[in-house]
Amino acid sequence: MTSNGAGNGGAPPARNGAPGAVPPVVKPLSLGKSYDVSGKNKVVTVDDVKVKLQIWDTAGQERFRSVTHAYYRDAQALLLLYDITNKVSFDSIRAWLTEIHEYAQKDVVIMLLGNKADMSSERVIRTEDGESLAREYGVPFMETSAKTGMNVELAFLAIAKELKQRAVKQLDEPRFQIHDYIESEKRRSNCCTFL
Repeated sequence: MTSNGAGNGGAPPARNGAPGAVPPVVKPLSLGKSYDVSGKNKVVTVDDVKVKLQIWDTAGQERFRSVTHAYYRDAQALLLLYDITNKVSFDSIRAWLTEIHEYAQKDVVIMLLGNKADMSSERVIRTEDGESLAREYGVPFMETSAKTGMNVELAFLAIAKELKQRAVKQLDEPRFQIHDYIESEKRRSNCCTFL
């Protein structure tokens, strides 16, 4: 999964392990004394199948730009996060999407997330702006809060469902629609409103 620039609290390319796999110990990738890319594993259960997501986080820092190109090539899913309280963060999303289209696999799953939704009083990026950008690039969108956990599990579960469906699709099984799934879950749980 990936983040954009400007220190938004995002994460770069997630790689999906074999269903049912036990996650290995992940050590930070050291690129010198001031360059650490942290990696974490998350196992999500989708329809009784365990999907391992390997999550790499560069926090969108420019100094990792050349390293992220290598991650893009192997990534099966990318989450792009911007900070709703930081216009620079949002504005850099287009550059990240351009890089993704240049370096990632053509069928990579991409999701756009507006993070820090718990900080609505400091918001500078409207929800509608995130939705519009996501529509422009044909990717699903939702707002999240790493602090409160709002929509964090939903984002991982949606990605895991998409990856699982691609890996074990039966001929008679309808294609999983990640956009529809996210919208139905948001409506069902009324998860995205802060009043």
